[in-house]
Amino acid sequence: MAIVKVIELISSSEKGIEDAIQNAVAEASKTIHNIDSVFVKDIKVHVKDGKITTYGLICKVSFRLDEKTKEHA
Repeated sequence: MAIVKVIELISSSEKGIEDAIQNAVAEASKTIHNIDSVFVKDIKVHVKDGKITTYGLICKVSFRLDEKTKEHA
């Protein structure tokens, strides 16, 4: 049976929402393996002079634990 763990991350981008999601996956992938999905929990934008300057996301990242890791989960 697979065990899936979920962590919450905050990510941002000056380009857009999709880029912010890519940034979250790229950063998480540096230390986490077996990422299965990303659920965008919340979206926020910063505005300056009537223009969006930064897109911010709160994401839930799901990943499967390795067989060796299950004993310590």
